[in-house]
Amino acid sequence: MKKIIKFTTITLMTALLVCGSSLLIKAEETTQIKTGVYIENIDVSGMTAEEAQAAVEDYIAEISGMPVILRAAQGNEIEVSAADFGMEWSNTDIVEDALSIGTKGNPIARYKEVKDLENNGLTYHLEYTFDDAMVAQVIQEKCAEFDQHAQNATMERVNGEFVIHEEVVGAVIDEAASVEAIKTALSSSENVSEDGFVIDLVAKVEEPVGTAEDLLQVNDLLGTFTTSFSSSGKARSANVANGAALINGSVIYPGEEYSFYDNVKPFTYDNGYFMAGSYLSGMVVDSMGGGICQVSTTLYNAVLMAELEVTERHNHSMIVTYTQVSGDAAISESAGKDFRFVNNTDYPIYIEGYTSEDKKITFNIYGVETRDENRTIEYVNEILQVIQPDYEKIIADASQGVGYVKVQSAHVGYKAQLWKVVYVDGVEVSREQVNSSSYSMSPRTAIVGVATANPQRQAEILAACGTNNIEHVKGVAAVLYAQEVAEINGAAQ
Repeated sequence: MKKIIKFTTITLMTALLVCGSSLLIKAEETTQIKTGVYIENIDVSGMTAEEAQAAVEDYIAEISGMPVILRAAQGNEIEVSAADFGMEWSNTDIVEDALSIGTKGNPIARYKEVKDLENNGLTYHLEYTFDDAMVAQVIQEKCAEFDQHAQNATMERVNGEFVIHEEVVGAVIDEAASVEAIKTALSSSENVSEDGFVIDLVAKVEEPVGTAEDLLQVNDLLGTFTTSFSSSGKARSANVANGAALINGSVIYPGEEYSFYDNVKPFTYDNGYFMAGSYLSGMVVDSMGGGICQVSTTLYNAVLMAELEVTERHNHSMIVTYTQVSGDAAISESAGKDFRFVNNTDYPIYIEGYTSEDKKITFNIYGVETRDENRTIEYVNEILQVIQPDYEKIIADASQGVGYVKVQSAHVGYKAQLWKVVYVDGVEVSREQVNSSSYSMSPRTAIVGVATANPQRQAEILAACGTNNIEHVKGVAAVLYAQEVAEINGAAQ
């Protein structure tokens, strides 16, 4: 009897193993994912690999289209979408991994794995890659406006006294850290809600370059210069005053380069400018902002007296009358001419600029005086060549009627150098060349109107122009104009 029972037990166990093995073998051959498998919150139980792949891709498409709220300081935020960051699914092999659950190992291990899966479940997490350049571009283009940049301390001169305004510490987006924060947040399904993603950008402190404490040291007059514009008309005078006002109050910290053009542009009515005379191709013509070069020239000389480092300076095409030869600094928007200098001292400098009722413009440069009291400087020009005009020039203008004559004075041409001379206790100790300048000669020029309906008169005025004698042309033009007037008056009677 005992033998029969033993046989029966062994037979039963064998049958179970064979049966279980048969079931597990079938499981190994199946093309469907076992029950209890999830990819993120997607139940892929019973799905084929293709079905699971499609389900995950639909999920990612949904995630990519969700709004992403990027939050910065001061409650500022901007809405974009996950797709703006080049988001892509990277661990696509998890579908095959999910399909293989319960298909590997010995029959008992496979059986146990399937049962554990049914009881406890298994979740795979998606992994993503991002285009870092796209993430950075979103931050640069759409979030830069949220930056609260540091503001340097500033100062102004009121009634002969300095008034200082405190600096402001800034907070700006840390681009590199924010890129990582965005990628981390989008990589976890725990961060997504029905409304999408909300991500806090990383900010960093931006310290101001200059502080009120720095400006408290600025009390010494380092350089000053004044020029007169007493012969200027109303429009040119207004341009000079406007340029001085735009420069006035500038604070330049150690090592900073100052651009005159950047601080007085644009040359428009809205920025306070008018049409006035300026040089163009050897002629004086009206242009917007005419007279601004007197402002730059006056500041140039103040900068020289303060012994700051000049990094860009251009002379005019012809000499100017408000400073010595080689002492000018031309500005030309079309030609790209600017006047630039660097604060090469160890302290901030302050520029004061103003005009007076007697039509004088002055620039004062304040800072911290470190030069010896017994040391003085002056700037002396050296004329290398003088080019005298030896002819007259006549320009026929068909847009003006007979009788019109506008004469422009001659300009002497020069080649010159400017020297910086240093004295100690009144004795010259050094002489250094500051610049070289070349000014064109311009002959006495007349613009003569030649428009008339009378062929004979036109022939006479053109013949007069051919003599290149301005006084002769003026005489002929006067006679012809009188004839024109008499003819008109006769016709009117």
